[in-house]
Formats: sequence, structure tokens, C-alpha cells
Amino acid sequence: QVQLVESGGGSVQAGGSLRLSCTASGSIFSVDNMGWYRQGPGKQRDLVAEVFSDGSTNYADSVKGRFTVSRDNAKNAVYLQMNSLKPEDTAVYSCHAYVQHYFRDNHLYNYWGQGTQVTVSS
Repeated sequence: QVQLVESGGGSVQAGGSLRLSCTASGSIFSVDNMGWYRQGPGKQRDLVAEVFSDGSTNYADSVKGRFTVSRDNAKNAVYLQMNSLKPEDTAVYSCHAYVQHYFRDNHLYNYWGQGTQVTVSS
């Protein structure tokens, strides 16, 4: 069993910044890739940014140059620094992770956090 808990959401004016945090806890041997997704009102949930076990990253085109994703493996945490926020960034942001529970068991389990609201006003 693994829990992902997000924090750092809130309301900010356009051009402002927020930093989201997500920490995984529970039965964890290792964490593979971790990422952030978002779902705006009336929209599907889409990938925002992800960071793989080797440290490489991937971003949605809409956030490139503005958002930075990073991870701390010692803390089983992933972060999303969001700068130059725009109203269209308004959404519920959710943390996701693939987790290996046991040594010699390479099966990856899929976990989601509950989400944190980000609201950007013009």
C-alpha cells in the first residue's frame, strides 16, 4: 500500500508562481517515474510533467519554459515549480507514481494522489 500526498496548491494572480510537492509513503522498495497531471473544468486529465528514474524529464508543450519538475529519491518526493502562471493553468493537479514494492519483484504499481487545486486569476 502506497499513499501519495500533494501540497502547495492555492490561488495566485497571472504571472505568479507556485511550488507543488508530492510525497509517497508506505510499502516502497523503489519509485520509478513520477509525474504531475492536471484536469481543468470540463476537461480530461493530461500530463503536465514527469521525471524518470534516470532523472530525465518530459513536459507538455504548454508548460515548457515555465514549469520545472524535480525529484528527491531519498524522500520519495516529486516537485513542480510553476512560474509565469496563466489563467489556463487553472486545474486540479495530481501526483502520479509507479512503485516497486519488493526486491526481486519488478512489477510496477500505479498510484495517484488526491489532487490539489491551482487557481490562476487574470
